Order: sequence, then C-alpha cells, then structure tokens
Amino acid sequence: MRTSFVLALLFATHCALAQVNIIPRPAEVKMPKLAGQFVITKNTPIVLDGSGLENAAGFLNDYLQQIYGFTLKVTSKNAPGAIHLNYEKMEYPIAGAYIMQVKKDQVYIAGDNETGAFYGVQSLLQLLPVQKSASLKIPFVGIKDYPRFQYRGLHLDVGRHFFPVDFIKKYIDYIALHKMNYFHWHLTEDQGWRIEIKKYPKLTEIGGYRNGTIIGRYPGKGNDSIHYGGFYTQEEVKDIVAYAAKRYVTIIPEIEMPGHASAALAAYPYLGCTGGPYKVQETWGVFNDVFCAGNDTVFNFLQDVLDEVIPLFPAQYVHVGGDECPKESWKHCPKCQKRIKDLGLKDEHELQSYFIQRMEKYINGKGKTLIGWDEILEGGLAPNAVVMSWRGEKGGIEAAKQNHDVIMTPGSHVYLDHSQTKNEDSVTIGGYTTVQKIYSYEPVPKELTAAEAKHVLGAQGNVWTEYMKNTKKVEYMIFPRASALSEVLWSPKEKRNWTDFEKRLQTQFKRYDLWGANYSKAFFDLKASILPAKDNKGVQWALQSTSTEGKVSYTPSKVSSLLLPYSKPFLITKDTEMGATLVKGGHPTSWVWQKFTITKATGKKLSITTPPAESRAGNGGSFGLINGAKADKVGIGSEEWLGWQGPDMEAVIDLGKAQSISSVNLHILDQQPSWVYPPQYVEAFASADGSNWRPLGKTSEAVKEENNAATITLPFTATSARYIKVFAKNYGTIAAGNPGAGSKAWLFVDEIGVN
Repeated sequence: MRTSFVLALLFATHCALAQVNIIPRPAEVKMPKLAGQFVITKNTPIVLDGSGLENAAGFLNDYLQQIYGFTLKVTSKNAPGAIHLNYEKMEYPIAGAYIMQVKKDQVYIAGDNETGAFYGVQSLLQLLPVQKSASLKIPFVGIKDYPRFQYRGLHLDVGRHFFPVDFIKKYIDYIALHKMNYFHWHLTEDQGWRIEIKKYPKLTEIGGYRNGTIIGRYPGKGNDSIHYGGFYTQEEVKDIVAYAAKRYVTIIPEIEMPGHASAALAAYPYLGCTGGPYKVQETWGVFNDVFCAGNDTVFNFLQDVLDEVIPLFPAQYVHVGGDECPKESWKHCPKCQKRIKDLGLKDEHELQSYFIQRMEKYINGKGKTLIGWDEILEGGLAPNAVVMSWRGEKGGIEAAKQNHDVIMTPGSHVYLDHSQTKNEDSVTIGGYTTVQKIYSYEPVPKELTAAEAKHVLGAQGNVWTEYMKNTKKVEYMIFPRASALSEVLWSPKEKRNWTDFEKRLQTQFKRYDLWGANYSKAFFDLKASILPAKDNKGVQWALQSTSTEGKVSYTPSKVSSLLLPYSKPFLITKDTEMGATLVKGGHPTSWVWQKFTITKATGKKLSITTPPAESRAGNGGSFGLINGAKADKVGIGSEEWLGWQGPDMEAVIDLGKAQSISSVNLHILDQQPSWVYPPQYVEAFASADGSNWRPLGKTSEAVKEENNAATITLPFTATSARYIKVFAKNYGTIAAGNPGAGSKAWLFVDEIGVN
C-alpha cells in the first residue's frame, strides 16, 4: 500500500475545470504544467492493488460496456499503461475520500476505503468523453476529494405510482454516479402497499392495487377506472439491496404509520378505528383513515411487518413516516380516547407521540434507529429518533437543539416533484424549484451552534410521484436538479460556485444523453423576474436567459406580433400585459407572459407582522404581496403565493405619502382539498403616522375566479392615509367532515391592492 501522495510537487495550482467537468466538484483539482492525455483502449488493464476493490472495477466495466461497448481485463498483476485501484490512508472521518492521478503511463486511484475507491471511479467516468468511441482520452489531472456530509440521499415514492425492478436499479445507479449514498424507498401509501409481507398476504393482494386513478391535477377531472398496482417480492427486494450495496448505496425502507394507511386498512379493516369499509385510495391528498392508536392488535401487526422488513435491509435506519396524520378518527374512537385517558395524555398529538415512541422502542430492540418526518416532534420526540425536516427547516432546528440527528429535506428547496419551469409542460404537484434554487441550498441552518450543527447528517431530495406515471417522467423531474443537490452535499461549502457549476452543467447535459436519461431543459428557458423599482415607484420586469444561443426579445402586448430586442429591465407603472421570448434561428421559443395590475400599493414598502411558513414564503418574499402580479398557475403551484398555516396575516403598507384611498382588495386561494381555506374575514385600517390606526371596514365576501382563486374587496368612504394595515383572519382549525379536519388551515395570499 502506498503511503504518500504529494500533489503539490507534481502539479501547478491553476483552474482545472475547463477540462475537468466533474459533478459534484472535487475538493481539489490540479492540472500539470504540461498538458496531456491518457488513452483508455480495449487493451488497458485494471490492476487491483488490494482486496475489496472488485465493486469499483466492476462498476467501471459495467459503465464502459453499457456506454462504449467494451470492457477491460481485471488483474492483480502490475502492468504498464494500467488503471490502478488502491488504498491510501487519508484520515478523513466520513467514508468516501479518495485521490486520483492521471498521467502519461497510468491512472492511479486510491481510496481511504472501498467506498473512496468507488467514488474515485465515478470521477474517472466523468473524465471520459461524452461521445461514444473505442479510444477514450482523459486529461492529465490530480484530484484529492472527500464528501462534506455523511448522508447524501435521494428518495423515491413507489406508493402513488409503481416502478419496475430494472428502473429501481437504474435509479440506484444515478445515485451512485453522483457520489450520493442513501436511497430512501417509500414503500407504503394510501394508494398502494408495495412490499410483500408473507404473514399478511392481503397487504399486496388487496392493498397493492387500486381501482382507478384521478385524471389531471388534484382534485382531478374524473377517474380513469383502470385497475392499477404492483409490488416487490421479498426476493426482488433482496436482489435490489444487494445491487445497491455493490454501489455503496444504503437503502432505507419507509413503512408509513400511523397515517397514510388506507391501503393497509383496505386489506385488514380491523386495524382502523371504525372497522371500515376502507379502500385503496384513487386520488391524492391526506385521508382520515389511519391506524387505530388504541388497539394493541395494530402494534402487533406493525411489529410483525417490521419483523419481515428489517431483515431485508441492512441499513441502520428504518423510516416510519409519522407525517400528515389526521387526528379526526382518534377523536371519535372509544379505544383511542381510552388510551389517552389511561396514559394521562393531554391530547391526540401526545397520542401520536406515544404511537411513535412505542414503535421506536421495538425498532431499537432490533438494533435499528427510527427516522420520521418532522411531525414526530409534535407531542414529544421519541428518545433516539432521527428527524427528517420537510416543512421547512424549523423541525430540523428544533430537533438538533434537542441533540437529535437531523436530515434536511425542506419542501422549499429539495422537493423534486415541484415544477422546474414556469412554462409547465406537464402536470406537477405545484411549487417552483429551479436547479439554481437547489444549488443555493445550505443544509446547516445559521440558527445552529457549531455543536448543534454536528447533528445535521446531510440532506435528501424527495421525489413524490402523484404526477409521475412512468420512468421517463421521474428522470425528467430529477435531472438536472439531482446533480445540483449532489454538489451541495458533497463539495466543500467554500468551493461551491454557481457560475462555475453552470459551465460544468453543460457537459452534464451531454452525459444525460450518453446515459439515455430523460431530463428537463428548463435551465435554458427564458426567465422573468419582478423586482423593486427605484424610490418604490412601480416595479421592474427583468429578463434573463442562460442559453448561449438566440436573443431575448419582447412584445408590448398579447395582441401585438411585434418582437423588439430586449436591453434592460422594464419599469412598470400602469396596468399592462407583456410577453418575451428567446429567438433562435429566427423562431421564437420559451415564451413568458406577465400581466401587471398596478394599484397605489404596488412596489411600496411592506412589512408583515407574522412571517409566512418557511415552505410557503413565495419566490420574492413579502414583496410578492405588492409586486403587481397574481398567481399564474393552477392552485398552490404558483410561486406568487405566500402561505400561513394557523397564524393570521397582517401586513402594513407605506404608500410613501398621504393619498386618497377608497378600497382594499386581497387576492386569495380557496383550495380546500389541499387544506387551503379562505379567511374568516378581512379588515383594513388607515393611519397618518403608522402608529395610530382608524378602522376602515370589515368583510368576508369573496368573488370566485378561475384556478380556485378569489378576490375579497373591502370598499369604504374615501379617506386620506399614508399607511394601510390589512388583516386577514385565518380560517382556524378545520371542522369535521372537511378536507384536513382537525388540522390548522392554510391561508394563501398573493397580492394586496389599494385603490
């Protein structure tokens, strides 16, 4: 085993990434003073200079065969012009560190361990040309590299839509190719139970299939009435786990409890609070059909399930979900209420905590660690649990401060089911998360001390598949965003640079083509932003393109066919509707449109008393409430919406000077299947100094519009004021019989107008 590797003596330190387009970016890349290339041919041997390196060599050969059509001889005997795989001690605390040296007579890759050697091979693959050839030239280079976080994950929901074994393996390959190391496999849902449990065969016989699926975006435009489903046998699971292990990917199974249990209850109705009837759900959302927390038979059942699941997965972790569990059934269930009384629990939230803690004790007894979504914090966190923080970062911060390990998965930045383009070309669940936004994510919240930050194990991209019916759609949704996330999780924080990543991403797109992977080209779309204007007079509309081809042009209105060259942001001070496009080869592509409704509040200073939920803070923050633009997508999908779950909305607008005003309007969302309810009422106040307020009126009347939107207008006698306060009373706790019953309602607002 070699014990020294001094890059500084061999290489000059200067920019290497013009030739080395590796994602995620290595910690150190150094090019030689004299450039050159090592050529890999069919006769190049792979020399294993130690035991345990067969997986790295095997993956290299599999890749070469699949992409370039040949494999290399693997030997333990030294040979000239070889690719050497070896070990070198690097004293790095997280598995995966490696070094690489490419020079004229050899490629030398050494890992701190097997995992490191494997990751060195991943970097080697990214040095290969992105065109198929029998002679593969790679540049002379020296690399020293190591991962930043120990948990670098990608999730896949197979409950809503089922995907074949071959694709699951391909998905694992995608994880490995990006130096990620965890696959969170979401195996059970309201819409389907996907793993064979031999003691309970009805879980897959009945729970594995549904009798139809809604058409279009929730709540849907009907049902296709097609019998749909599938599941993985335990033998298939073993095969997939073994496949992942060779790629140093750990699979974490998720068995949902106590909510998202419709499929299990359809199979075994006695596990619910009412005894049924239940069905495997055919639509999306959150359902009141949950496991009965007052019935010991439920815990026996779940323990039996885990007794079959845990031996299949060597992972230290078992994910139990724990999210989005409505308490309505428990409130009316005699057994659940008796459990609350007998244990002296305060409410149903503490009953959920009891449920999770009881299951954690069983899981711990099996030598495993429980992971749950951040709702498991409610009512008291299980003693040894790991928290996945998805509703923003608040849950992760709280857990870390309680000395619990945390995996960050905030919906605001790492949900790969969100749209990645404003020009939506297929139905998605909503949201708007660009590759730039994911790249900007920092997994360690600034609120944590250095000691608390050590509890942040890493982060994970989540792929919920309500609107991903086939494997090509899954690929389209994860790429290129998974590549951006891989760099967030692997590369040193100080080495991350968006401009540099953009350049390397151009080559990555060619790799996707080489892999035969589908991917989104939204990165090249024309992008429009609404920005504050100077002196708070109106707003600016700015256009930007990352495409190296074509020119940005605009049209002054939808009725105009005139295309004019764009040079600088537009100042918008009156009602208008504009369009812009990228013109390539004389043809317009990638259109964006924006309608502006300008009021006396547009572009003015605004403050919010209670900030919106972190996951629903809009793309422009509070400025989005007075930017002159209303939601441009169906329902919750627009980035314009700001959302409050529970709190009221109170905003104060400074008009800049005293003005005559006679009405206030609020643009809101009424999408109750998503727990978004209109406010109880809207109230307005006026002030000359921002301290002394006089009431202007109060109303609850709303005029409904398309896409579940509505406008609430409050007229009043004309008055003079500089400051306007607008208060919207949250709907509160959702009443029984309504979607989300028992939970706090969401209040969504995207624009405040003053006239």
